[in-house]
Amino acid sequence: MGMELEKRAIAGDERAMVELLTRHEDTLYRTAYAYLKNEHDAVEAIQELTYRALKKMHTVKEPTYIATWLVRIIINICLDMKKKQAKFVYNHNVEIASTDYQPFEMADIIASLPIEQQELVYLKYFQDMKNGDIAQLKQIPEGTVKSRLHTTLKRLRVLIQKEDL
Repeated sequence: MGMELEKRAIAGDERAMVELLTRHEDTLYRTAYAYLKNEHDAVEAIQELTYRALKKMHTVKEPTYIATWLVRIIINICLDMKKKQAKFVYNHNVEIASTDYQPFEMADIIASLPIEQQELVYLKYFQDMKNGDIAQLKQIPEGTVKSRLHTTLKRLRVLIQKEDL
């Protein structure tokens, strides 16, 4: 029971890989959409993720972290795509002001954080990972995870208040 599918996927079983990608597709698509803001780009990011994941899944050492690994890849793909769309300038002022944040507006705010902090937010609040698991994954002490989360949340609060002005 447990990690059978993940273990088979890491071992190179292509059907297991595809099933795993299908299982996580919703989260991955939502993450891509939150970063890229449109269906076309999000679908493109998922296709790129599928290609990269099938090629590199054998490099995952810990089956438990395969979902996190996939999220990290999709975030990297999205960031690459955003860099390529450099003409796409963030302009928060154009967005419709709203007091209760829509998920995508929140994603916008999160996307303005440094990549390390974005990853923490996604692992902790989108993947529901415990601090200890994040510490293991990132290979840093749990206390460091706590203090980085604290700093990140403080920074997010400041950014949200700016949005409210």
